[in-house]
Amino acid sequence: MTLAARGLILMPNGADQPSVRRPNVVLIFMDDQAFRTIGSLNNPEIHTPNLDSLVSRGTTFSHAFNQGSWVPAVCVASRAMLITGMSLFHAHDRLEESSLLGQHLGQCGYRTFFTGKWHNGQSSLDRSYGQVGPWAGGINADGFSPENPAYRRPSEGNSWRPDDSSQGRHWMQADGEIVHSSELWTNAAVDFIERAATQDQPFFLHLAYHAPHDPRQTHPEFLGLYPVDDVEVPPNFQPQHPFDQGDALIRDEQLAPFPRTEEAVRLHRSEYYAILTHADQQIGRVLEEVDARGLTDDTIIVFSSDHGLAVGEHGLMGKQNQYDHSVRVPLIFAGAGVSSGETIDALVYQSSIFSTVCDLLGVPAPQSVEFPSLLPLMNGEADSVYTTIFGAYRHLQRMVRTRSHKLIAYPEQSRFQLFDLSADPWETDDLSNDFAQAPLIDELRREIERWQLSIDDELDITPAFSGHDGRTSAVTERV
Repeated sequence: MTLAARGLILMPNGADQPSVRRPNVVLIFMDDQAFRTIGSLNNPEIHTPNLDSLVSRGTTFSHAFNQGSWVPAVCVASRAMLITGMSLFHAHDRLEESSLLGQHLGQCGYRTFFTGKWHNGQSSLDRSYGQVGPWAGGINADGFSPENPAYRRPSEGNSWRPDDSSQGRHWMQADGEIVHSSELWTNAAVDFIERAATQDQPFFLHLAYHAPHDPRQTHPEFLGLYPVDDVEVPPNFQPQHPFDQGDALIRDEQLAPFPRTEEAVRLHRSEYYAILTHADQQIGRVLEEVDARGLTDDTIIVFSSDHGLAVGEHGLMGKQNQYDHSVRVPLIFAGAGVSSGETIDALVYQSSIFSTVCDLLGVPAPQSVEFPSLLPLMNGEADSVYTTIFGAYRHLQRMVRTRSHKLIAYPEQSRFQLFDLSADPWETDDLSNDFAQAPLIDELRREIERWQLSIDDELDITPAFSGHDGRTSAVTERV
């Protein structure tokens, strides 16, 4: 006799407990989708009707962040934190010994399924889900070379086209046909929902798109929505970043020529928006299938991204930095037990998805989970879970952000940056040499160090605050 037939849910400790049927969970996770990419929420330039609908029927966290990465492929660390619920360095050290999101929900009686991008090793995939559909690693995991014509565009004589399906990457072979990655993963997700809808057992679907990761390929009709000459250049456009942050020539940064031009930024943002609008169409198919099967009121939808992306902001193209365009992500909850049309501006981490889903389902999260549930914010029982947000990138950068200010430390470069986010949300005016900011700089530096102690980050940030002419005594006294 099945658990569902007995009307029971198996709890993590193995005990059968009477329960009504718990809601299904659909987790949709994007690759490289920055926070300013949802039409109705914050960017009227982009067409995202299905995400717009999700915003209107759910609760959106407008200030959700990724905590960082120990490797250039920021997605690896972000996804490790997602599936473990652990802080950055603990997720790195303890992934193989931790209870993972899909694994835990399976132990709670859920039928679990994964399709799309997996970037945390075969063994963790195998123990996470009862069923695994078509999947792949990183879209450029096999060493896609910057010598490929998809890079350094636009440039003279480069005729590479994102709609050329012979170019591979997002154009994948399936059953003898070439299919876009977003369509391949969506087909598997829709098929799973159709099968799962006939069962009494609740399901957990983890759908991880490769879009909008480069090379940003899609169909001509989506590219046609964004004529290059009509695409806006962001207010913080620069021909080049003012200094080397430590990974100046990393693969991501070679997508466009140096120095950056407005023409290049328009081209890349046009293709970025196009692949996102295509993905939005595919997400619509998933939401329509949930509706068509009569599961709308019994399903929790979670939408987020592993991290953001520069795409021409600050003279950068990639995500190996601590600016908001790269560390801030969309985060939406909708469906069963979630208020509609709500926006919460508290500082949160997207890695709280694990504990929040458990809270919404009424099942305990594993003791190893560190990121707190966001349900108290959603229920109005709390105004905040963090007063500051910490970020890290390899041994090269550390960051702390409040609602109003951000301090970024670059120990390898012996420098730091300070931004007043209230007056300067695009982070264009570095105040690090402003004598009047000395007390704030010292306070934020101490906050970085406090965070480091709490999550076992051993990097010495002292060199970032030494050797700077014009810094004040309050700063130099500490170095």
